[in-house]
Amino acid sequence: MTLALEAPRFVKTLPLLRVDHVSKTYGDVQALRDVSAYAYPGEVLGIVGESGSGKSTLLRMMNLEETPDQGSYSLNLPETEGNLFDLDRFARRMLCATKIGIVYQNPHLGLLMKHSSSGNVAERLLVAGERSFATLRAKATTALEASEFPLERLDAPPIELSGGMQQRVQLAKAIALEPALLLLDEPTTGLDVSVQALVLDTLKRLQQDRQITMVIVSHDLGVIRTLADRVMVMRRGQVVETGLADQIFQDPQHAYTQQLVHAKL
Repeated sequence: MTLALEAPRFVKTLPLLRVDHVSKTYGDVQALRDVSAYAYPGEVLGIVGESGSGKSTLLRMMNLEETPDQGSYSLNLPETEGNLFDLDRFARRMLCATKIGIVYQNPHLGLLMKHSSSGNVAERLLVAGERSFATLRAKATTALEASEFPLERLDAPPIELSGGMQQRVQLAKAIALEPALLLLDEPTTGLDVSVQALVLDTLKRLQQDRQITMVIVSHDLGVIRTLADRVMVMRRGQVVETGLADQIFQDPQHAYTQQLVHAKL
């Protein structure tokens, strides 16, 4: 599927992120089939689809946790050239530590649950080379404050926190080094409705204040509608429709997208 680069608010810039024609097979299962995606600087791309659609696999590829059978991935950033899937493990780790942040659906994947909340954020800073304890503490505190985490709980380990607070620690860890790209994998799944709203408000404020490019994966169209500038709809490992958020929600073209939107309504 060829994607037209439609995003009027961003037409004066080149995409920050480009994934081109990626495919991935696990045994007999085709997880992704010739998928392409892009996101402009400061844009929020929402990826929606049912379980098994390939959206989380695609996000893991953007975080360089997975390598496709074919396809390429590039970021339009200084000192970042070529197909990022060709990077070795160390180069991938350093790129993700400094340029890409991620918030997982399951906090256990992103946090050391028995370490302090501030220590979890500091761990990301350590990977990037920071060694001063005072600087680590100050930067961790700043990041946690930006994610609206209660600072009186700085030294509480995530295992003692609610799901919403755990997601805030993950978010603080993800933004600690002011990444150019923030990836969010079902960040509100399993949270109470009121807590979901608070997390979404925090994400929206961060995006507006810092103009971080975000890619958010969710099966919840309400989450996508709240945050996304543009939406990509996936089904069975393929992109079936892409467009501006208003277009997708008000005038969906593909039968599957119509089904999703009408089910939500």
